[in-house]
Amino acid sequence: MQKIIIAIDGYSSTGKSTVAKELAKHLGYVYVDTGAMYRAVTFFAMTHNLIDDDHFDVLGLVSKLNEVKINFKFNPTLGFAEVYLNGENIEKEIRTLEVSNKVSKVATVPEVRYQLVKQQQKMGEDKGLVMDGRDIGTVVFPYAKLKIFMTASPEKRAKRRYDELISRGDKVTFEAVLKNVQERDYIDSHRKDSPLRKAEDAIVIDNTGFTQEEQFKLILRLVERVFEDM
Repeated sequence: MQKIIIAIDGYSSTGKSTVAKELAKHLGYVYVDTGAMYRAVTFFAMTHNLIDDDHFDVLGLVSKLNEVKINFKFNPTLGFAEVYLNGENIEKEIRTLEVSNKVSKVATVPEVRYQLVKQQQKMGEDKGLVMDGRDIGTVVFPYAKLKIFMTASPEKRAKRRYDELISRGDKVTFEAVLKNVQERDYIDSHRKDSPLRKAEDAIVIDNTGFTQEEQFKLILRLVERVFEDM
């Protein structure tokens, strides 16, 4: 059967990565979490004192982008690929609220987006790929056979993110997580370079009231329809 590219875009904490991982595993496809790539660059900037709550040395980060090497390594125990930065596993480090509070700012830098989009497009040369992010269906793979745009209420997304962080042992408040979700929505939607927006031919899924299983079954039906029409 011919392989395709599936692009899943949407707001933060809509469960894009979760369903994309599950879908890729079911189809035997490669999964790429582009959000993790931007988080990795953000973590790099933080550890090199290029960004904190009060300043962002954009030019300093741009000058060091050639030092940023990101790759994914499949962890059979976890069942998904973890993120490595310059050979170091940073999967846990990039999922903190501290990184979440800064990643949208880093993602607005055109040079950062240019470098990562090039890497992402190369990953899709052989197709058989599920990729999620903010601009996959509009910029990275505008020719993807299936484009999905995921959304949910800010409160629902914040609750999902809050529960995830608490389960990891992070000390956060729901109010702080909700504020982060709302701020990221605004920055992602209003940046000049590749803003978050729905591709014209994307299928919108509002999963506010969906379970994870219901959402997966819905998206799998959409994939099956694409295969039927090929």
